[in-house]
Amino acid sequence: MDAVLSQLSFSLNTARTVDQLIRPLLEMLGNITGMESTYLTSIELGQCLQHVRYARNTGDMQIAEGLSVPWEDTLCKRSLDMGLTATNQVETLWGDSAAARQLGIKTYLSAPVRNTEGGLLGTLCAASARTLPIPEETQTLLQLFANIVANFIEREMLVQNLQAANTRLATFALTDALTGLPNRRALFDELERLLAQAIRSSGSVLVGVIDLDGFKQINDLHGHQGGDEFLQAVAVRLQSALRAGDMLGRMGGDEFLVIGPGPDWTNTGLPGALISDGEPADAAHALQQRLTEASIGDYRLGEQVVSYRGASAGVVALAPFGLHGAAAVKLADSEMYVVKQARKQPV
Repeated sequence: MDAVLSQLSFSLNTARTVDQLIRPLLEMLGNITGMESTYLTSIELGQCLQHVRYARNTGDMQIAEGLSVPWEDTLCKRSLDMGLTATNQVETLWGDSAAARQLGIKTYLSAPVRNTEGGLLGTLCAASARTLPIPEETQTLLQLFANIVANFIEREMLVQNLQAANTRLATFALTDALTGLPNRRALFDELERLLAQAIRSSGSVLVGVIDLDGFKQINDLHGHQGGDEFLQAVAVRLQSALRAGDMLGRMGGDEFLVIGPGPDWTNTGLPGALISDGEPADAAHALQQRLTEASIGDYRLGEQVVSYRGASAGVVALAPFGLHGAAAVKLADSEMYVVKQARKQPV
């Protein structure tokens, strides 16, 4: 017993995952019981299925890892229903079990693995094709092992739930709740990354500001619900104008920002400034045109259709050297303002 407890203590202190705990535990259980197969199952009561998650087989009897069987027909359920932890009379007790006959099981142990609320997570089992004695001490150790497994599984589930919750919180912190687009914080983080990358690769950066002309009137005429629907629809249309490497986000209100890598910029070493010619400037002009055209069209807001003349989009190509995110956005915002003023002039 002391040797078993010492080995168990070592496994508990070194295991970092369920796999690292269960494998040696099944080996210990096999050595203690002398049974050929030891295994851990999980149970989906809603689906009436039992799954063999981990298995160790040392003889002709093979209980396959990954096997799924109907819960109602298992020896585990029968033993739970009878309140029986162990028996070496499987043929007498459960002679009608097709699985037991097929595997030739004569001796069987099973302990429930339950969470702290008593819910059934699975079973820890041992089986043999031989008729073996089952000391009371063995049954006690089996239940101890099952309790340890339950605690470890719950702990791992808690860690996984916390990680998932942290991921959701991080996503929420970087996402605009209305449109599902990246928010201001996410945009500026990505813009700083793009600027640093462009310095290393001698590339340029495209930055565009999109302002929804006439949004206040839409809000006034169709209410906040209509305004929200309009923002969501515009976001979808603007996305369609982007290249694969571009990021579109909402800065707030009716203002959107698009950022992305631009063509190579050979005049390295210059301070951050507008690039007014060459491929980068052409790429900025093309993106600006696509964004403007994408925003034009009819929008259904509730029961009404609004014909929208399009947003004011200003896109600039920038040399990244000595330039930070806020300054880059300011340059794009200035370009957008020039476009907005030009759109106000009579044709």
